[in-house]
Amino acid sequence: MTSADINRLKEYLKGKSRIAIIMHKSPDGDAIGSSLAAYHFFKSFGNSVSVISPDAYPDFLKWMAGSKEITDYSRNSKAALQSLRSANLIVCLDFNSLKRIDKLGGAVAKSKALKLLIDHHPQPEGFADIMLHTTQASSTAELVFDFISLLGEGKKINRNIANCLYAGIMTDTGSFRFSSTTVHTHRTVAELMEKGAETTRIHQLIEDNNREIRMRLFGYALFEKMKILPEFGTGYIALTQSELKQFDYREGDTEGFVNQPLSVNGVVFSALFSGKADGSGIKISFRSKNNFDVNRFARKHFNGGGHLNAAGGSSEQSMDETIMKFISLLKEYKNELKPSAKGRKAG
Repeated sequence: MTSADINRLKEYLKGKSRIAIIMHKSPDGDAIGSSLAAYHFFKSFGNSVSVISPDAYPDFLKWMAGSKEITDYSRNSKAALQSLRSANLIVCLDFNSLKRIDKLGGAVAKSKALKLLIDHHPQPEGFADIMLHTTQASSTAELVFDFISLLGEGKKINRNIANCLYAGIMTDTGSFRFSSTTVHTHRTVAELMEKGAETTRIHQLIEDNNREIRMRLFGYALFEKMKILPEFGTGYIALTQSELKQFDYREGDTEGFVNQPLSVNGVVFSALFSGKADGSGIKISFRSKNNFDVNRFARKHFNGGGHLNAAGGSSEQSMDETIMKFISLLKEYKNELKPSAKGRKAG
């Protein structure tokens, strides 16, 4: 982001702008946290600000200030599209491709509004007019903090903004254990704490706020469904839609499940397969240790993408067919999946 870009964006801080903030489909803590932080920031200047999600998001993130202002496109498409059409600035957070916002991609592409992208995923598409982008950032929330600082408006960060940004950073770094956590990340968190971020409360609200049935799903996933393929240094969990319904599945209930096989000695690659609620196929999450590139794997084989050690994808085949394809592909990567390889931790 150049100095000219910064000056251009400062024009949208004068209280007369119509700003639409949009996040990726199936939003996580980073998407919600960075979007609501941006909402409070732009709103503080007197602007008209809307926040749009392509679909529902997990209950354990609904404590964040401003969450009731999020428009869920899957439930209220008319209001979401109206916000996009009337906006003169569209802020795109935590995604690098218009396909990541599903049906909203076309509306964003057609809009004549200035488009700002803030993101840390590799290989961003060129749909934005201005980008604040680096894969070196731990999270988009960290970049939103940098964005506010670049505009010279750090004084605007209050407790609500600090809480939202901390939640985004904390969740996307695996509570600061992933290799994406840098010195700058910790310095950012220190400043957020000085601004009032309630770190202990946030950890409790996100990590210690499970329904009993969700914990039973977790136990079932580990005991009954986790498979380990030691010859490929790989583990996976597959949950069909009927199994998820058995445990009264809600959005976000399988959050973190994909990381569990990585805690097994010798496993460097993990996958979670989940049946989609509409029966349209399989949603897939990938995680890895060391230098096995799940972004490349997801892009090449499962119409997805993400980071080096964390990515997602999908399959239109049945669960059994998807798993058979996945296992057959492992032979191609056997040498890369040797657990003795040294490198970065999942992030």
